[in-house]
Amino acid sequence: MGADVIAAYPTARAVFEEASDILGFDLAALCADGPDDALNDTINTQPALYVMGVALLRSLREARPDAIPALVAGHSLGELTALTAAGALAFADGVRLVRERGRLMAEAGRQQPGAMAAILGLDTDAVRSVCAQAAQQAGRPLVLANDNCPGQVVISGDDAALELGMTLAKEAGAKRAIKLAVSIAAHSPLMQSASTAFNAAVAATPFAAPSTPIIANVTAQRLEDADAVRAELGQQLTQSVRWTESVQAMRAAGIIQFYEFGPKDVLCGLVKRIDREAAATPINSAAALSALIERV
Repeated sequence: MGADVIAAYPTARAVFEEASDILGFDLAALCADGPDDALNDTINTQPALYVMGVALLRSLREARPDAIPALVAGHSLGELTALTAAGALAFADGVRLVRERGRLMAEAGRQQPGAMAAILGLDTDAVRSVCAQAAQQAGRPLVLANDNCPGQVVISGDDAALELGMTLAKEAGAKRAIKLAVSIAAHSPLMQSASTAFNAAVAATPFAAPSTPIIANVTAQRLEDADAVRAELGQQLTQSVRWTESVQAMRAAGIIQFYEFGPKDVLCGLVKRIDREAAATPINSAAALSALIERV
């Protein structure tokens, strides 16, 4: 992950080196060589994803300073990357905040284990109804965590409630209910302990008013100032990611071309499912970045 970008772009290498100095270990080596179990531990995965996104973005800006986005947004953890892209969060502060986010979420997962599942082919109202029914029957929390795109949502909560919710979803007409390979119930009430501690870290972190408009996960509205950013992050760990509405808000603002900065291309697929007229391009490799630099 990221090895080709680091090799091809000195700016990307400098970003990873700065992050490694802050974290106290060689992040580039972990991304490139693993081991997988260490990279897939959320305390490391979250900084890795954040740094990869910023490394790609800074490399683009180094080559093309005029390449300024009209709007930015990020899905869950990606919201921190988007805040840095928008000028609201300094990179060094972002590395520390993302590392703490991962640590707190992992700790909350140990204290209150939970699970997540993707529900395919069922609309959001039906999924919310299923979650409410399962939570009531199990006596444990279950909520709609990610509204990713029409026909693809993620539910999150207590494991027993989740198993019941998956069964109820299929009975309600879902095409598939797929349990995800995670050990935490992100964007659910089970993250409350992490959210409370994360709020303290957010309060201690300097933020600025975004210089580029940014669409929030929790509200699908623009964040106008530093107080709004703090309020958004204060709710992010326990509230749903309203990604469908976020993309729709960007489309309503006139955005037709989306670029995804990170190691994969998941968001591009979601964008195209939300609006078939939208174009979405992943910037996830040195070759993709080079092509973008030549294009913009």
